[in-house]
Amino acid sequence: MKKMRTRIWLSFLGAALLAFASPVLHAATPPPAAQTSKKKKTAASKSRRRRVAKPRGQKAPTADRIKEIQTALQREGSYQGEPNGKWDAASIDAMKKYQDKNGLNATGKIDALTLQKLGLGSETAGKGAPVAGAMPSPNPAANTSQ
Repeated sequence: MKKMRTRIWLSFLGAALLAFASPVLHAATPPPAAQTSKKKKTAASKSRRRRVAKPRGQKAPTADRIKEIQTALQREGSYQGEPNGKWDAASIDAMKKYQDKNGLNATGKIDALTLQKLGLGSETAGKGAPVAGAMPSPNPAANTSQ
């Protein structure tokens, strides 16, 4: 009988402790409604997070640039017809013909080496990156031999 009273008393005491500790435990964590609710995103917050993807690779040449290339190919005798600013089958054939005649890879594509040969490209096209050489001393007296 004594054991029974002790068990009842301990159960009562445990239940009382849980009842008193419950508000303290629940105050430490956010309410369940706050965890499951989703915040509405405004247009401004969405735009801040989005990154605009940069286009990769080369851009397509403009109609004016294609006319320049067709004119150069015409000058070299590879392109027949009037330059129209459209990169069509006749342009590709003319480019292949020019590339083959000049010892280039005859792909028919507009590339840096072909543009350079046509006089339309960069002076550094197809060349490697610059190599760092020996830097001269900032003191001109140090560069003269004694």
